[in-house]
Amino acid sequence: MQIDLLIFDCDGVLINSEPIASRTLAKALQDAGAAITAEEVLVRFTGNSASAIRRICTEELGITDLDAVFEAWHLDIYPEFARSLEPMPGIESLVRSLPHRKCVASNSSTDRLSKSLGLLPLWNAFAPSIFSADMVARPKPAPDLFHLCAETLSANPVRCVVIDDSTHGITGARAAGMTAIGFVDPADPRPGRAKTLAEAGAIFVATGADELQEALARLEAPLSVEA
Repeated sequence: MQIDLLIFDCDGVLINSEPIASRTLAKALQDAGAAITAEEVLVRFTGNSASAIRRICTEELGITDLDAVFEAWHLDIYPEFARSLEPMPGIESLVRSLPHRKCVASNSSTDRLSKSLGLLPLWNAFAPSIFSADMVARPKPAPDLFHLCAETLSANPVRCVVIDDSTHGITGARAAGMTAIGFVDPADPRPGRAKTLAEAGAIFVATGADELQEALARLEAPLSVEA
């Protein structure tokens, strides 16, 4: 296929923020009385928007003072980002080598994106084309955020490729009429991630940056014609 636009998720694809976010959110929830581990937070919350996380905390964990929990979480997570956040292994060199137009589409808030991806030189490979769930009525898995990317950058959805590590992102990409590639962090402790993303509709699933580069090359490879 001819690729008009590459749309990258941020957390877990561009940056190693998910273990940090899970660890710090688990602590804030535990301090509020919830019996939940960092691994359980990673499984339950990863890929969700801030509004979805708040709903889960209320409806499933019985947290009543959400503002206090989120304030405590943010007091912890952002300094930890400043101390230890890094690009996913190999992703920065891959992104900078790609000749395609590209953007970020994240369920994270604009504020969190600026305080995470914005800390790294990788931000400049995408800015100003960095889109947050704050900018649309419905976050992933709705297609709204992907539609916004295509409309803003005048790209044909049929020739847009989304790289995402969550089923929300893969589902939203397919709903937007785009091709989806699933991405798995080689260090992800969750079993069966490749199968989960493929079942959600990913045409390829790449584990790490090298496999992602191979998947993109396969998408653009000319079809062989047999006589």
